[in-house]
Amino acid sequence: MRFATTLTQTSSTHPPLVLIHGLGSAATAFKPIIGQLSNSFRVITVDLPGHGQSPYVEGESMEPKSLAGAIFEAVASEYAIEKFHVAGNSLGGWIALEMAALKPDAIMSLTGLAPAGLWLKPAAGRLPSEARSYYLAKALKPFLKVGLRFKILRKIGFATVSPDWQALSYEICFDASSAMANCRGYFPAWDAMLTRRFDSQVAPSVPMVILFGDSDNTLPYPISQERSLAPAHSTWLMIDECGHAPMWDHPDLVVKIIQQVASR
Repeated sequence: MRFATTLTQTSSTHPPLVLIHGLGSAATAFKPIIGQLSNSFRVITVDLPGHGQSPYVEGESMEPKSLAGAIFEAVASEYAIEKFHVAGNSLGGWIALEMAALKPDAIMSLTGLAPAGLWLKPAAGRLPSEARSYYLAKALKPFLKVGLRFKILRKIGFATVSPDWQALSYEICFDASSAMANCRGYFPAWDAMLTRRFDSQVAPSVPMVILFGDSDNTLPYPISQERSLAPAHSTWLMIDECGHAPMWDHPDLVVKIIQQVASR
């Protein structure tokens, strides 16, 4: 399994931090926080298979547990780093949780940004309505560069993602739409989540924060925010005026939270 990764800086005085994006997204989703985080960490971004710049090989496992193990291998192979902090959004948050369960001694801290997998009843199959954003991005792919400069198209694409969608920059909207439109691993990753949820055990030695936005329409409360499924020692936060991508709606706060949990 091959991953496209980036390392923001190589100073050994800064601990490594791995960022993992969500379904249909890419490492570009973390642009609003990478600059600030790079002042404190060696930030490593990862594109999941079939997302961003990473290829997708037909038949490779996209289950969160499989991706967790593969990311450990990729980071060790690319950068000779065996131990790091991790933060993940949505599917990336679920993968981060599986990484902490798989190798707790290798995870220095974990920040789950609206992590997937915390649902009591896993979905048994795809719902066409939930793929709306994917099909819309695909259909509008030739027009995204110009079309996203118009408020109406940004509203259609992002009003359910962020309660303050009008404040999202053109770059955020374009990067997110392009990632979705070009995503080859969307349905394989989606199918790998079906009938599953996060049910692994994480050692209490891993410092951990899990946060959701109060306006998360992608993984809404209560059906997709079941606290009993999260590790019992994790700190659980609810962020006001925040949607499914906290690093877009409250980048400064997210950076502060990652820094705080990393310092424990």
